Amino acid sequence: MHWLWVLIVGGVIGAIAGAITSKGKSMGIIFNIIAGLVGSSIGQALLGTWGPQMAGMALIPSIVGAVILVAVVSFFLGKK
Repeated sequence: MHWLWVLIVGGVIGAIAGAITSKGKSMGIIFNIIAGLVGSSIGQALLGTWGPQMAGMALIPSIVGAVILVAVVSFFLGKK
């Protein structure tokens, strides 16, 4: 049951990051989950685990990390 919550929270974090960077329309559900999970790892590595936590992820650093990840990926894979 924990993994289900991790996937749901990861998807929400990825969707929030897509909305912040205005890339949310082009991202699918799978990419939202991947961006949320990888962005959570990046954000917690850079900023630590402060703030509210859900499903073992600190929300604020996770969102910041996901925004960084989405911005970098969209920079390299974006259409010119």
